[in-house]
Amino acid sequence: MNEMTNIPSVMKDIGERARRAAAALAYAPAEQKSGALRAAAQAVRDGVDTIIAENARDMEYGREKGLSAAMLDRLMLDEARIMAIADGLESVADLPDPVGAVLREWDMPNGLNIRRVRTPLGVIGVIYESRPNVTADAGALCLKAGNAVLLRGGSESFHSSGAIHACLVAGLKSAGLPEDAILRVPTRDRAAVSEMLRMTEHIDVIVPRGGKGLVGLVQREARVPVFAHLEGICHIFLDRAADPAKAVDVVLNAKTRRTGICGAAECLLVHRDALALGQSIIDALIEAGVEVRADTGLSGSTKANPDDFGREFLDMIIAARVVDDIDGAIAHIRAYGSNHTDCILTEDDAAAARFFEQLDSAILMRNASTQFADGGEFGMGAEIGIATGKMHARGPVGAEQLTSFKYLVTGDGTVRG
Repeated sequence: MNEMTNIPSVMKDIGERARRAAAALAYAPAEQKSGALRAAAQAVRDGVDTIIAENARDMEYGREKGLSAAMLDRLMLDEARIMAIADGLESVADLPDPVGAVLREWDMPNGLNIRRVRTPLGVIGVIYESRPNVTADAGALCLKAGNAVLLRGGSESFHSSGAIHACLVAGLKSAGLPEDAILRVPTRDRAAVSEMLRMTEHIDVIVPRGGKGLVGLVQREARVPVFAHLEGICHIFLDRAADPAKAVDVVLNAKTRRTGICGAAECLLVHRDALALGQSIIDALIEAGVEVRADTGLSGSTKANPDDFGREFLDMIIAARVVDDIDGAIAHIRAYGSNHTDCILTEDDAAAARFFEQLDSAILMRNASTQFADGGEFGMGAEIGIATGKMHARGPVGAEQLTSFKYLVTGDGTVRG
């Protein structure tokens, strides 16, 4: 279904169905939820040919829209990536169930026993752009945390997301869980997004995953609370005490492994006392096919323009700049970063400690590729995205971050004086 004549009515129906499903999921046994995810993983494996065929339709649509090579790579699914989606579903199934976990327990002098325990958020709306694997990741994590989810994928991934969603629904059905636990907005029409942002009676939190335009739209217009997942303007600071071999390997991996993900490095900052090493890294990047837009003091592919800093390229492009010292690097990141992921390359413990202390990005790294900014790599099984805000969830948002908590208070005829 691609065209709708009455989107408000359709979205209201979807919201009501999600709310009913959430009520049942809140107390669903852990083994039932995990069973649904394993069955969904098997459905993905069995449906490889169908998913690839649907993805081919999306790829054609993307090429017609003029998507960049990096964006087409984000959209493309082959057998290996589809198998990775199935593996991810099973990884989430294997995670400990967060619902009901006791976060803290204590006794009061008045005789009350108080426990703070994890509880589902309820209904989560996820709005995301071209990557179709988010359909599986978001559906799985929300289910694991006992939430119903309403998925609205990008127009480019419409058919791929539909095929993956069908596998998730098959898993729910197999496990005897409400099929409405994982719902998908069945239209490309952007009016459906506007409706989601106003559905305060049906949606408890909105998670936008995409570029600055999408996240900005959601933050401006949403009446529903938002977990902000802003763009990944990831910096790497080459300190004067960096190990040369480590530095070359980390920067090349951080930029070139996959350029279209939010953890890809977008800016290299070079300590003035490490110019020779910085230039050798830039030369290695250029040899690997990266366009280096270098500021004064460095020789790159082209000269950097002011708007090359603070920019998410999502392509084989990186900006580079010389800074006087670690404080200069920190000041640059504060001015141009997006509080996503930033890295220091150094063997100096004091420099690393200062970098970690003075910056407030959701993820800070030392001597490691920014491409590790991923919930799966953090042992969370998968992620909905990297939250760059400061409320509730921050950094990789996995199953635990998709819960809230409640207090369970037990007395023995206890009354207050």
